[in-house]
Amino acid sequence: MQPSNDVIREYFDSHPNAMPSQAAAELGTSELVVVSALPEDQVCLFPLADKDELLSCLPHWGPMTTIVSVSGSIFEFKGDFPQGKYAYGYYNLITQGNGLHGHLSLDGLTAIALVSRPFRGKESHSINFFGSEGEMIFKVYLGRDSNRVLLPEQVTRFNALKERAIAA
Repeated sequence: MQPSNDVIREYFDSHPNAMPSQAAAELGTSELVVVSALPEDQVCLFPLADKDELLSCLPHWGPMTTIVSVSGSIFEFKGDFPQGKYAYGYYNLITQGNGLHGHLSLDGLTAIALVSRPFRGKESHSINFFGSEGEMIFKVYLGRDSNRVLLPEQVTRFNALKERAIAA
C-alpha cells in the first residue's frame, strides 16, 4: 500500500533535510510517489510529449550536475549536459572529448518532474526523469557559481519550463 500524500508530507516535516530518495526508501515507496506528493510550489510535472525538446535545450544551459543513482551508489557529473540523438533504440549523448557520455533508454520514461526543494538549506532546482516503476533514471541539477550560488540564467530557464508545464 502506498503512503498517502499526508504521510509523505509529515515525513518531510519531521525530516526537513531528507532527500526524496531517502523518504522513498524509508516509506517503502517509489521516488516518483514521493516527489508527486511534494507541495505544488516544490514540484511540477513536465509533459512527456515534450521530452525531446527538453533534452535538446539542456546543452545550451551551461554547466549543471547530472546525477545517476544505482544500488545505493551515486554518480555525479558536473559540466554541460551533452547534445544527443536517437539511434539503435537509445537517445545517445554525444560529447566531443571529455564529458558525460551515455545511452538513455527512454522507452520506459513515465514522468519528468521539475523539483524546487531546498538542499542543505540552499535553494535548489532539478529536472528528474523517472522510469516505469517510479524509479529515478537520472536528474539534472541547475549549476552553481564558485560561491555556490545558482546560475541566474538557468533559474530563469527552469522557471520558464515550470510556467510552460503548468499552462499545458
